[in-house]
Amino acid sequence: MKNISRNIAIVVSLLIVAVVFYFFSSIVAYVLIAWVLSLIGQPLMRFFQQKIKFGKFRIGPSFSAILTIVSYFIVFTVLIWLFVPLVVEQARNLTDVDYNAIGQTLSEPLSQLDEQLLRFGLIEPGDSANEQLKTVLKDWFKPTQIGNFFRLIIGVFGNFLITLFSIIFITYFFLKEQHIFSNVIIALAPQRYENETRNALNSITNLLTRYFGGILIQITIITLFVSLLLGILGIKNALLIGFFAALINVIPYLGPMIGAAFGVFITISSNLGLEFYSEMLPLLIKVVAVFAAMQLMDNIILQPYIFSNSVRAHPLEIFIIILLGAQINGIVGMVLAIPFYTVIRVIAKEFLSEFKIVQKITHRMEDKG
Repeated sequence: MKNISRNIAIVVSLLIVAVVFYFFSSIVAYVLIAWVLSLIGQPLMRFFQQKIKFGKFRIGPSFSAILTIVSYFIVFTVLIWLFVPLVVEQARNLTDVDYNAIGQTLSEPLSQLDEQLLRFGLIEPGDSANEQLKTVLKDWFKPTQIGNFFRLIIGVFGNFLITLFSIIFITYFFLKEQHIFSNVIIALAPQRYENETRNALNSITNLLTRYFGGILIQITIITLFVSLLLGILGIKNALLIGFFAALINVIPYLGPMIGAAFGVFITISSNLGLEFYSEMLPLLIKVVAVFAAMQLMDNIILQPYIFSNSVRAHPLEIFIIILLGAQINGIVGMVLAIPFYTVIRVIAKEFLSEFKIVQKITHRMEDKG
């Protein structure tokens, strides 16, 4: 009877949380983003409090929180300084691109592709991969759409400022008072479950701090790896391609393919005057080879550390969870699947540990190594 009452209480609590998420989704999003930023900022907070001294006095949490937020702005400003001119230049180039020229550049290999597709009966006579490519390029990258995109950005700028201020304000207090988020959640929990709630929040904080820290390391390494190799091989816009590849790689499994396609497109659009087989094809082979090497490094070194070690879950388990996330909410679901699953596992471990399935999916979390 006691277990039934406890389970009912847990289900009711989860329903209340779901209702709050639904009706106050924007505010909940601000709080969660601020919490994630506070988790990422914990190493900086410790560094500032331990290393910065004024005589015999160390700085306190308030000033450390301000320095951490300033550090975020410095990183953000550097990224803008590095990449916005490249993006604007590439956008300007895209508005001037003759997409017929892209089709013409690829006409010879596409003609050979048409012949093979016709031979195997995969396309009807009169269909052309070349013409389809031109149509796709015109529809997706025509100047009017690029202009509309920038007008959309300007239109939402006011809302962005409100969102930014809200997130910064909440992040400051989460950094300054590290347990304020946990204390609010504990205050909402029934008194008899306070210890379990506190343990769950501590575990979630620890695992997600490691996970998001690992993601930042992954983005940094991939940006440097791809940019340096492409730059050495003489590929234009290497830094832009590398940074985009690193960001989009956050999307599991699908991200690397999108990054590689982006790199190939930028390389083609930046070298339209080259002859395909003798000049363009070697460049594309270099780009594909760099992305293949990046994917190999990511699969063998980075992902096992970030996904398996940081959240302490089996790789197959992670793969299935990502597929479920994709099924539920597409790309966004894939990105959020691992953090969400981590939270669910910790809650299940603390409150439902008597169930065999919970013991199976949480036994790796016992290993603190």
